[in-house]
Amino acid sequence: MRTTNRPIFLDIISIRLPIPGIVSILHRISGVLLFISLPLLLWLLAGTLDNAAAFESYRAFVAHPLVKIGLIGLLWAYLHHFFAGIRFLFLDAHKGLALNTARTTAKTVMALALICTAILGVWLW
Repeated sequence: MRTTNRPIFLDIISIRLPIPGIVSILHRISGVLLFISLPLLLWLLAGTLDNAAAFESYRAFVAHPLVKIGLIGLLWAYLHHFFAGIRFLFLDAHKGLALNTARTTAKTVMALALICTAILGVWLW
């Protein structure tokens, strides 16, 4: 049999990850999203602390529905990153490594992040 060093074509779209893998990838994506959005959030914070007129202009900016949807997306990213980070801390301590436990905790992370985002999103809207 002949071996070749040809690259293997992996169709990323057709690969089906298990739920713990999806939680892991979303944890990384949410971390990058939070890191990238940090300058914007700090700019908004600094502007609101500047003076009353700037505060009112930022308040009007945040009142726009698209901005609210974006901020709710950032809220989801923060909550998912938080809950998944706690899950990964337990995994680092070798707790919850069994397959059923890993699946259950991954589903719990997804559910908690979505439920908390929905509750806080409705409350903040």
